[in-house]
Amino acid sequence: MFEGLSKRLGDVFDKLRGRGALSEADVDAALREVRTALLEADVALPVVRDFIDSVRPKAIGADVIRSVTPGQMVVKIVNDHLVEMLGGTVSDLDLNAIPPVVILMVGLQGSGKTTSSAKIGYRLSQGPQGMAAEFGGSFSVKRKVMMASLDTRRPAAQQQLKILGEQTGVATLPIVPLEMPLAITRRALEQARREGFDVLILDTAGRLSIDEELMKEVADISALAKPKETLLVADAMTGQDAVNVAKAFNERLAVTGIVLTRVDGDARGGAALSMRAVTGRPVKLIGVGEKFDALEPFHPDRIASRILGMGDIVSLVERAAETIDKEDAEKLAAKVRKGQFDMDDLLNQLRQLRKMGGLQGLMGMLPGAMQAKAAMSKAKIDEGQLKRQEAVILSMTAKERRNPDLIHASRKKRIAKGSGVQVQDVNKLLKQHADMLKMMKRVNKLGEKGFMRGLGGMMQPPGFPR
Repeated sequence: MFEGLSKRLGDVFDKLRGRGALSEADVDAALREVRTALLEADVALPVVRDFIDSVRPKAIGADVIRSVTPGQMVVKIVNDHLVEMLGGTVSDLDLNAIPPVVILMVGLQGSGKTTSSAKIGYRLSQGPQGMAAEFGGSFSVKRKVMMASLDTRRPAAQQQLKILGEQTGVATLPIVPLEMPLAITRRALEQARREGFDVLILDTAGRLSIDEELMKEVADISALAKPKETLLVADAMTGQDAVNVAKAFNERLAVTGIVLTRVDGDARGGAALSMRAVTGRPVKLIGVGEKFDALEPFHPDRIASRILGMGDIVSLVERAAETIDKEDAEKLAAKVRKGQFDMDDLLNQLRQLRKMGGLQGLMGMLPGAMQAKAAMSKAKIDEGQLKRQEAVILSMTAKERRNPDLIHASRKKRIAKGSGVQVQDVNKLLKQHADMLKMMKRVNKLGEKGFMRGLGGMMQPPGFPR
């Protein structure tokens, strides 16, 4: 989402880092470019103005002038203020109340309320499993959750939530035709109390735009349900409009937090940067994909690091922990120690990489992300290559996957035809597997330290004493 902004700011700070000393004029010129970059990213003008006014005094202060690396100091100051603008710390869902704790989902039609309701319900019902453990707080305890759709206007909206409930294993309130939203709310509250549910998620109706009828309906539901959390769901792709919607809802309702959807799209990022400052309400969760587990807590410090090209190693480690099965990893390690690594193992590794977001997703979390992505683009590295390699392996027989040496020329042609690639693609994959196997055997023979020493010697320039 922040690629455009990250690139612009990266260019600005590269100029600063390249200078030994910074004058006030240098800082002013850089901040003018930062201001332009933020405005182009759709950040609200008052937010940009406050941001620049806060950064400037510190960026031209004595600490920067005396610093050994003044350019780096300015980047740190901008980073600290970005974190502050985004909310400072992670904001957890507040579910500390007598059950059933009510979560009211509000927002415009098409913002992703129903899907977000199912994602939150799924996370809460999973408890401390997989990535839910990383969420901490409200997501670290397994809860009994029920969802209820109050959307009687949009065709099949209630049916949609029912289907999502079946897919996620989260209970939904039975649908009663022609029942009005307030009556559905009363019935949901009664059933949740009677059947001992911990959390009740109410998915309200939306409109194409804000109107008085919508606001009155949501306000009446809120007065009846007395929600502990009122989450405004906003589509990050709508940019500045999402900020205006957040402001309007916050003025009429006691909004406690914001859920940003489609953060994985090509939005310019201004909504996320503006909402906290404009509404005073924190962004609590972000939707990063279509799947039910594609929901993440909003970490202001990590987002700021990504924007400034400093990477997000913590999220990378957490994503690895989420997708990598410990038992499978131990089995693979044992096979590698024995010098065994077949095509099935390679297939699992390719799938693992794709589950972690592919090469582009991983690059976005590494320091110097923009430079890495630019290098990938220049080298013409194709993300689709992972899928094609997977198809090649799946076109092999089980015996061939266990022993690739059995694959002769005619079989390579059949495998290429079956997977929709060229024979040279099959040869490349077989060579890649052979090289990996050779390297693993070398590690086992020399030991890890010996292998690293040998690798270091290979990397030394010609004529360097060894």
